[in-house]
Amino acid sequence: METSVPYRAAPLGPWGVLVALVIVGAWGGHLAWMLTSPGLAWDAPLTWLHVVLQAWLCTGLFITGHDAMHGTVARPAWVNEVVGTIACFLFAGLSYRRLVLNHRAHHEHPTEATDPDFSTRSQSFWPWLGTFMVRYTTLPQLGVMAAKFNILVYLGVSQPRVLLFWVLPAVLGTLQLFYFGTYLPHRRPDTPDMAPHHARTLPRNHLWALLSCFFFGYHWEHHQSPGTPWWRLWRLKDSRTEQAARAMSARDAM
Repeated sequence: METSVPYRAAPLGPWGVLVALVIVGAWGGHLAWMLTSPGLAWDAPLTWLHVVLQAWLCTGLFITGHDAMHGTVARPAWVNEVVGTIACFLFAGLSYRRLVLNHRAHHEHPTEATDPDFSTRSQSFWPWLGTFMVRYTTLPQLGVMAAKFNILVYLGVSQPRVLLFWVLPAVLGTLQLFYFGTYLPHRRPDTPDMAPHHARTLPRNHLWALLSCFFFGYHWEHHQSPGTPWWRLWRLKDSRTEQAARAMSARDAM
């Protein structure tokens, strides 16, 4: 079993706020451009690349809210609360304070019956996703999303454009977050390298980790050091890999 040595998170400085502003600004700017640009043809491959890009930015929007829950956007608590509230509201009308409570329970009891992110009944993707969505979807949230939809239509955006450029990327981003940030890292059976957090780190390189879920697939590292923002998790992954290599060399030398 791997020894768990807590990481010490590096000081944030101004970078947490700057990264958050870039993600929120890119999400909002790209969405506004797609909703208003007359040159996006429905059957053009470039249009669908923009949809994929917007889905990825939706994922980053939620990850920004998630970082705020851990206080990794800025040192002052109120800054994290403001950024987290805005990011979660923009993502899907989510209540930031409710998410904080649920996410705290996830970190305190990962993969246990009291973990709101985990399914103890089924480890299959779709049943688990259904359980996850039921736990996190609320009537106020649905009301907020309906209001957003109608406001966009009232402002003159066609319903098909709203569905393609706003709704679809949000759905794809939700699936991306669940698959790479919850399902793959926490599904059973556990392996020794998942201890003590019941979380695995996904393989492959840093580029794939960024594109798949903003390094959130480095999930063991996140549970080991929740005070480390998403854009520094790759360093922890490298550090862990180096420690494992040194430990193996030391065993071979004995």
